[in-house]
Amino acid sequence: MFHTIIVEDEKPILDLMNYVIGQNPHYTIVGAFTNPLEALARLPELKPDVVFLDVEMPRMNGLELARKINELSEETKIIFSTAYKQYALDAFQVYAFDYILKPVTPAAIERIAGRLVKQQRSGFPAEPQERAAAIRCFGGFEVRNREGVPVRFPTRKTEELFALFLCHPGRELSKWHLADLLWPEMKEDRASHNLHNTIYRLKKLLKGHEIGMDIRKINDGYRLDAAGLTYDVLAYEGYGPVMLGVMQDAEQAERLCSLYKGPLLDKKDYVWKASLEEGYARQYTALLRSLVERDIAGQEWTRAERRLDSYLALYPLQEEMNLLLMDMYANRGKLEKLAAHYARFEAAYRREFGTEPPEEIRIRAGVLGRV
Repeated sequence: MFHTIIVEDEKPILDLMNYVIGQNPHYTIVGAFTNPLEALARLPELKPDVVFLDVEMPRMNGLELARKINELSEETKIIFSTAYKQYALDAFQVYAFDYILKPVTPAAIERIAGRLVKQQRSGFPAEPQERAAAIRCFGGFEVRNREGVPVRFPTRKTEELFALFLCHPGRELSKWHLADLLWPEMKEDRASHNLHNTIYRLKKLLKGHEIGMDIRKINDGYRLDAAGLTYDVLAYEGYGPVMLGVMQDAEQAERLCSLYKGPLLDKKDYVWKASLEEGYARQYTALLRSLVERDIAGQEWTRAERRLDSYLALYPLQEEMNLLLMDMYANRGKLEKLAAHYARFEAAYRREFGTEPPEEIRIRAGVLGRV
């Protein structure tokens, strides 16, 4: 993955870029800034591989910022985002790696990723690094082979079966349990036959795309052999719920939060995922809350606000995090921000539930922000 910073002075566009870039498995966003001076100050700490820069910004435009980034880190790749093609020439005069036109699209971000990967490979001819397959289960379900090409499943049940194994890493799953989950309305013999065929298709697919995983027959069931390949759900499983009370490793918590792109297998209607989805959402919430509390203790207000904004983009009606952000605004005297945030929350709550927000939130907003 490429550690990535985004610098864009317009908050709605920054949020869009944060989402679009964050959905691509090649990037890990380590910073997102509306203030170019703040981004420049944090550069030595964050050590980004890639920086996406808006060309036109107040205080310091993107071209000037790019020159300063080049002075600090020649290895950092700069990609300009602009609404005007004529800026492309100026961009390359400050050694930009590439540019994209607004509005930013997933296809444009993937094109940049392809160039980055290609240059990364060609830059180390003596020691070629074998790229691993990439699997994402949070915020959707995506599997890419070693070439970065999305894997297409031959049937929906083959896809669901693989997702099921990925969500139960290292566990033996009974063939009867699998058959009942995937074909609950089907007679036992027929369901068992379908499972056997689907296992065969899945094993063939994994081998054909060189994913580096296999399905092993164990006694009366099957188990996924990840063969050292890691992915988002497996990383969360390794962290473990017992560590949620005290954040023992902030760096690891940062990495886990960056892996969480949204609810487990989002937009997949798998009946069996509901309890798992809730559990991982709670785990992500606990990790992010710990990081926010650390930021607040260190008076890193901008970073704490950015984390909460990122969280609420996924779960806009989560009451605890909304209250935490509102309290932070109130304690810093940012009453206009508090009022604006509550107004957005109230409108979203009414649209979703057709009623007023909970009394506690209305009282807190009214007392603290005089909404």
